[in-house]
Amino acid sequence: MSDRLASGGTRVLVADDDPTIVLLLEHALQGLGRSYDTADDGAEAWSAWERDRHELVVRDIEMPKLDGLEVCRRIRAADAGRKTFVLIVTGRDKTVDLEAALDAGADDYVTKPVTGPRLMARLRIAHRRMADEAARRKAEDELGRAKYMAGIGETSITLQHEINNPLTGLLATAELMLIEANDRGQPTAEIKTIIDQGRRIAALVKRMSELNDPTSVAYAGQAKMLDLKKQS
Repeated sequence: MSDRLASGGTRVLVADDDPTIVLLLEHALQGLGRSYDTADDGAEAWSAWERDRHELVVRDIEMPKLDGLEVCRRIRAADAGRKTFVLIVTGRDKTVDLEAALDAGADDYVTKPVTGPRLMARLRIAHRRMADEAARRKAEDELGRAKYMAGIGETSITLQHEINNPLTGLLATAELMLIEANDRGQPTAEIKTIIDQGRRIAALVKRMSELNDPTSVAYAGQAKMLDLKKQS
């Protein structure tokens, strides 16, 4: 079943077959202004996460059909960027059980019996850690793009220097050959082809120097190349 609040925010998946825990979680999430989905068993929880990729999953370990550790392992296998925060609510309090939860990919856990304030505290901690992780990923993305743009700029300058200089000489020579061929009444088609292709190369280098929002397009197989057509 699903209960999606109008307040928006990060949607949460609550997966627990204990109605008391679910009720506590619902009240806590409503207090945080978070919308949420619920699942009554492990298989339903996995299907819900596959469909909506919730950013926060709060779940029990012991659940029908598919236990919580297996669901956690599946999430981690499918979530390479580790964008989903998994909070385990469990009645198991032995060290070996908690270690198993962390080994399966859980980010945090709280042991039963739990109270509303205790759950609220863990959810607030989860929220802060999620915000920190999102900020880190954004910073890494921006740094990666800055490096990419710097690389494009350096490549463009290199191409202009290494290609434009000899290309200018080549075009000048070809244009002189064209003038001489015209004067002598000789065929000029091949010379014109050389000039046309040289000018195409010059235009390509110019477009590269004007790149301000580079994107990639498919080239062959899984290879990609810069889309220079939209720059013209």
